[in-house]
This record gives sequence, C-alpha cells and structure tokens, in this order.
Amino acid sequence: MKRYIERLITLINYEREEEVKVMINEIKKMTSIEREQIGRAVNNMKGKRLAKELGMTIVQYGRKKRIDCEINVGDVVLISTDNPLKSNLTATVTEKGGRYIKVAFESKVPRWALKKKVRLDLYVNDVTFRRMEDNLKNLSINAKHALEYHLNMKNPKKENDVYLEYIDTSLNDSQKRAVKNALSSPDFYLIHGPFGTGKTRTLVELIYQELRQNNKVLATAESNTAVDNLLERLALNDKIKITRLGHPQRVSKENISHTLAYKVNSHPLGANLESYYNIIDEYNEEKNYYTKPTPQYRRGLTDNQIRQYANRNKSSRGVDKKTIQSMARWIDYDDKVNEIYDKVKVLEDKIVKEIIEESDVIVSTNSSAALDVIAKYKFDVAVIDEASQTTIPSVLIPIAKAHRFILAGDHKQLPPTIISTDAYELEETLFESLIEKYPHKGQLLNIQYRMNDELMKFPNGQFYDNLLKTDSSVFDISLNDLDIEDDKIMEFIDTRDMNDNREAHLNDSKSFINKTEARICIELANDYLNRGIKKEDIGIISPYADQVKLISEHIDVEVKSVDGFQGREKEIIIISTVRSNDNGELGFLNDLRRLNVAITRAKRKLIIVGNQDTLKYNRTYEKLIKSSLY
Repeated sequence: MKRYIERLITLINYEREEEVKVMINEIKKMTSIEREQIGRAVNNMKGKRLAKELGMTIVQYGRKKRIDCEINVGDVVLISTDNPLKSNLTATVTEKGGRYIKVAFESKVPRWALKKKVRLDLYVNDVTFRRMEDNLKNLSINAKHALEYHLNMKNPKKENDVYLEYIDTSLNDSQKRAVKNALSSPDFYLIHGPFGTGKTRTLVELIYQELRQNNKVLATAESNTAVDNLLERLALNDKIKITRLGHPQRVSKENISHTLAYKVNSHPLGANLESYYNIIDEYNEEKNYYTKPTPQYRRGLTDNQIRQYANRNKSSRGVDKKTIQSMARWIDYDDKVNEIYDKVKVLEDKIVKEIIEESDVIVSTNSSAALDVIAKYKFDVAVIDEASQTTIPSVLIPIAKAHRFILAGDHKQLPPTIISTDAYELEETLFESLIEKYPHKGQLLNIQYRMNDELMKFPNGQFYDNLLKTDSSVFDISLNDLDIEDDKIMEFIDTRDMNDNREAHLNDSKSFINKTEARICIELANDYLNRGIKKEDIGIISPYADQVKLISEHIDVEVKSVDGFQGREKEIIIISTVRSNDNGELGFLNDLRRLNVAITRAKRKLIIVGNQDTLKYNRTYEKLIKSSLY
C-alpha cells in the first residue's frame, strides 16, 4: 500500500505541474490581449473597494468595454498590473456582470490593486492539490481500509439487519433497496444512479435515515454545484441543522444562510467579532500614517531597539529621530492589531466549535472536508455524490473523516477530468473499482424519470445492459405536449453531401470547428424559439471548445461542452459532432462515455448533426445513426 500511496502522490504532482505549466505557458506566450481573446483574462479594469462581507473585502473591477470570458463565480483569479507571473495576489470571483467582475479578498487589498489598468487572470487553485497530498501522507485508518478494499487486501463485511420506515414513501423499489442496503452496510455501499434515476432524492432519504439513527453525517461532492443541489434538497426539512463548509462566494445565494461564515456572523457573539474587525481596520488605517520598519529603514534595529531609541528621542545607525519615532508608532499599532487578532481567533474558535457540534449534517466539497474546522471531528458516515467523477486522492479526503462511506455516481458517464498525460491513471475511480470487484455491494437505480422511452432505448442497450425502465410519467412525452408539432423524437441530420462540411481549426488552436454544423444548430435552435420553445429549454452540446464558442456567439441559448452538461437536462438537445474527414478520425468522439452524457440530456427531442461517412468508423456511432433514422 505504501508504494501505491507514493504513486498517487506522484500522479497528483504531475497533474498540478501540468495545470501550472499550461497557465504559465499561456501567460508567457500570449499577450494580454490574446489571453483575453481566449477568455482567460480581462484587461484594463479599474478597482473599487465596496464593502466587507462575511469577513472578506469585496472589490468591484469594471470597465466600459463588455466582458466576455471563461472566468465565472467561484473561480480564483490572479490580479496584476503588469506581468501576472510577478504577482501573488489572488481573490475569488463573487459576481460577474456584462462590464464588471466582483471579487472577494481574504487578505488586505493593496493600493495598487485599486488602480486603473488592472488585469485579472484565471488562475490555478493549488489548495485542492495540497489537501489531497496532505491527506495521503497522513491517512486515517478509515481511508486505509478503503484502499485495502480497492487493492483486494481486505474483504467487505456482511450487512446488518435494519428496520426502517421510509420518510419519502414514493421512492421506487430500487431506490428503497439502495437506502436500506446502504444503511445496513457496516463499511461501504455503492449507489449506481444513471441519468434521471433520482440519485439525489435517494441520497436525501438515506441521510434522513442516518439522522434518525442519531448518526453524524458528512455529505460531499466533487463540485460546488452538486453540493448545493444536495443541500437545497436536504434543507426542505427545516428541522435538520445543516452547515455548509467552503468559501461563501462559491455557494449559491439560496444556500448562503447555511454556510459556516454566515452562521458565525449571525451568532449572538458575532457582533463582538464585527467590533474587533472594525478596530483592526482602524488600526491598520493608522499604520498608513507612519513608516513601516522595512529592512531599508530599520537597518538591523530590532523592534525593541526602535522603541528604546524612540523613548529617548535619539537617532541610531544613520536613521534620524523622526523616522525612528514613526517606526515605533507603526510597531505599536501592529502589536495592537496582533493582540486583537488573538482575541478574534479565540472567539471564532468558540463560535465555530458550537456551530459544528450542533450541526446534524456537514455539507462540503471533497476538498473542503479537509478544512481545519472539522479536523478533530469524526463522522459516523460520509455520503459522497459524483463519486464516479472523483479521483481516488480526492474521494479519500471525506472517507478519512468517517467510519463508513457511501459512494454515489455513474461510472458509465464522465470520469474525472485529467489534463496531464502522465497522470491518466487518476481517471480510475474508487467507485468503479469497488462496483466491479464487489457488485453485491451496489444497487442500480433502474427507473428513469427524465426522457421519452424512445430516447432511452439506445443508451439503455449500449451502456446499461437494458436494465433501465422508463417511468410512466415520462414514457411518451414529446414536444407535442408543449403545443409544438413534431413527430420525430430523435433525428440525425447528415452533412456528408453538404457544401463546406469539413472540420477546421481556428488559427493555431488544437480544437475544431465545423461551420456547416454550426449554421445548422443555430437554424434549428432559432426555429424552435420562433415556434414558442423557451430558450431555457434548448441546449446545444459539442465536444469541442471552439465549436461551442462559435455557436454561442450567434444564438441566445445554452451552448456548452459535454462536461458542461453533465448532470443537466433540457427539453431539446442538439449535438454538433464536428468531426468530418475522410480518415475516420474522431478524437474526443471515441470516448463513448461522453456520447452517453450527451445523448442522455434530452427529455423530449434529440437532434444529432454530423457526417455519417466519418462517424460510421465507430461501430457505436453507426448503431446510433441507424437507430435515429428508422
């Protein structure tokens, strides 16, 4: 096991290095304008300090020119005025508008960051990598057991008999079995939840049942979106005390009141904290009027020596009396600030301890489960969603905190996103490993509530051994129910005989575009909009980033990559496959898990646009095209 853990640490570092390398290379090779053109920087911004929120300083950066970038709420940005690689100032995006971006600083905001011509760059967040590595270097017994199951070094135990009364009585049989088996498992259990099968609903019932048994629950997921989704469902029961860990600015506004930061500020003793922070701000402002004792000014003098010379009104080592007096005043105020920070820490620790101990459920991302605020706490069970999209080093963080763990996911869909070719082994997940080794420790949720039965048939046969069934509530839903005449549930639009139907590159990009497919997707979406379909009900998916950008520039509906639509659904899905060549080169399309995600987002209508002659080189696509044509 030691060798395996060392290997995982090596893989984490490969991935970390690759992410940093990609960012540094982009910044080195690209001008600020070029980096803005690919959506990973915003230039010529002016900063304006707004207010303090939840202990952080909010600054709004704005400009007259419209902002079009990949930077979104929750992202970490690097802030600079010249060369970003010379800056170490980072902040978290809290809000994004057409001409402004608001960010939250955890540390003091330097004056230069409020000037004109400030640049914001999308940045690599190293914290997650450090947490995974630290956890692997200090593995708890619970996490070691999980690896022993994974490495065939330990066999799981038999289930205990449990009696339960379901709170959500409308759960189907497979959902009920999943809850009961997970509850009775003394070590781990796996809930396999394909598209639209009510995985979140099942997890909520499981957590309620765990609480009935007075168990302390840690509920996590890889992404903030999935965490918020689970939290919203849990919070429907207002008797449960839920605390959400993590950066407040990465939490949906609906869930802010459940965050630890919000609860600390709202605590009866929170007013004392606010008072302390106000005094700290005042003292820091006072410090600005005096000389900071940098090496240039102190010339080897210690703080005590500076005070002594100031009391005697003397100069020393070429430092005049006035400067020594000014430095002494700066030191006095700095000491006062540190004294108050000590009081703040004692009070915050007391408040946080009370909040955590009173909580029934702690909710966080996998990474945030490593936060110090719960370092001393052990949970009875960790319930982990998105487990099939989570690397082993990441999933071990919440597992390390609990006596039992429940993993939920779908290994037939997207694996973790790994960008380093040296770290591809991280695509293997604990969920997939355990469900293949111990199928009796898993339950398939087998009734889907998302799509028309005709749309389900192909993915069901291709990926799920025809084990899924369609609920009667959606069995024959179609656009006709929305007063849109449309007889076909699934269509394939073949571009092989169309003009200008070939794939292409934009400039030096490695991504692909297909202008003919883009035009068709835009025309289709516009046609449905004109016929009365809401823009929120149409989604366009393409595996290539440049195609996504090309289409999104010409249509006001959601256009995203396959990854961007994981866990989502739309009434109508249009897929642009992009690849069109004589060699049958399919690139991303050969990853059939991506195909599974793409075609299972649609509820009432699925349209696939592509070149049949190219796509048929892959047998699965050939079968998909046949099923959509007949």
